Amino acid sequence: MTTSETNPGGGDGRSASAAWELLLPAAAAPARARGRSLQAALREAVRSGRLVPGTRLPSSRDLAADLGVSRGLITEAYEQLTAEGYLRSGRGAGTWVGDAVRAAPAGARDLAPGAPGTRVGFVAGTPDLALFPRAAWASAQRAALAGLPHEALGYPDPRGLPRLRTALAGLLARRRGVVADPERIVVVSGVAQASALLGFVLHARGMLTVGVEDPGSPQHDGLYRATGVSVVPVPLDAEGLAVAPLRASGVRAVVTTPSHQFPTGIAYSARRRAELLEWARSVDGLILEDDYDGDFRYDRAPVGALQGLDPERVVYTGSVSKSLAPGLRLGWMVVPEWLAEEAIERKRTMDLGHPTLDQETFARFLERGDYDRQLRRCQRAYRERRDALAAALERHFPGTEVSGIAAGLHVIAALPGRYGPEDRFLARAAESGIAVRALTSYGYAREERDTVALVLGYAHLTPARIETGVRLLAKAATTHPT
Repeated sequence: MTTSETNPGGGDGRSASAAWELLLPAAAAPARARGRSLQAALREAVRSGRLVPGTRLPSSRDLAADLGVSRGLITEAYEQLTAEGYLRSGRGAGTWVGDAVRAAPAGARDLAPGAPGTRVGFVAGTPDLALFPRAAWASAQRAALAGLPHEALGYPDPRGLPRLRTALAGLLARRRGVVADPERIVVVSGVAQASALLGFVLHARGMLTVGVEDPGSPQHDGLYRATGVSVVPVPLDAEGLAVAPLRASGVRAVVTTPSHQFPTGIAYSARRRAELLEWARSVDGLILEDDYDGDFRYDRAPVGALQGLDPERVVYTGSVSKSLAPGLRLGWMVVPEWLAEEAIERKRTMDLGHPTLDQETFARFLERGDYDRQLRRCQRAYRERRDALAAALERHFPGTEVSGIAAGLHVIAALPGRYGPEDRFLARAAESGIAVRALTSYGYAREERDTVALVLGYAHLTPARIETGVRLLAKAATTHPT
């Protein structure tokens, strides 16, 4: 690679002469997956420190020739990783590993919330933050700053900017089948704020208890309790939330994740959806729909939102936490007409409205089609990682049953009985530095189990890290204490 041996662009002159060796396996991938594989391999080489900051990469022409692939694939990979911040380039100066990139130390955590010493984290709930489209977002933000009139920087409408609510209405109707009148959309700081806001509204109406799925997301419990509303766990069956226990609970509001239940991974059946809506009408009640990863379905088109079947009995909530980044604190809720005024007033008293610049940026991001492109990009990456996880489990834990629909950012893995009991398995995983949670940890009844069912998050891990993590987990599970 003669291009990589020279140093016309300055820097410390480190060579990427071994870059082709790192990328050879990716270059041999099937044609349809080759571009993504090359990007993933190059990204991993930078993350792991095998390509250190300041390293000059071969020209796209030279690297394509060495790998036996089209120059366009290499150019696209360079452009993508430059946009993500892994690489930098200058006109006539070549392509370099970005100076801001720092190699992860040995044993570094893949999941930030994990405990100190975590080698690989399979805890569900975190997307791959490296997929955040920095260049497209920065472009939309610059346009927002240039185009916003001075008066738009005052206190915003508590519902959100009309431009953003209109764009969201179109998006939700098109992608999720939501009946979305812009006048009934409220822009919030994620589903967490939407839940707290709704808790206060319910409390003011005298609805002091709310049903939650069991097992379900732990955050719902704390958020509603913080507003003075107590929670009642309602069990699930194979079709979704069990209606008979729901009726017996006496609640008039219930929190659901019907498109992809967390954590069991099921999608509510059509019959169960109809039964839930009939329950809500019969008790003059409300269904709170958390559509936390409804866009990510890999085997077919996503199931439409429950809200589309009865907009007056369902509050629909969603956010960009899984599709872009949770740190943006951007979300939305669509409220029934009879609840809209109270919800908007509560939003006003909570924070006087969401930040204007962020709203304007996101509106432009939506209008330009950048958000649809981001969803397609995430779908490709996460489908590949789900497949990698299923394959790794089959290799290292033969006989494992992977359940849940092909969707979202996690799977349920029921390991063969020989790996139990659960508490011993989890203890060995923790000792080996593998962060993983059992399905039982998401339920209200904490029973001891002889078998092991794991909730495995994969979106934040590359296929290579998934393979490493499952291999280490299998090694820990089969290591007997001396």
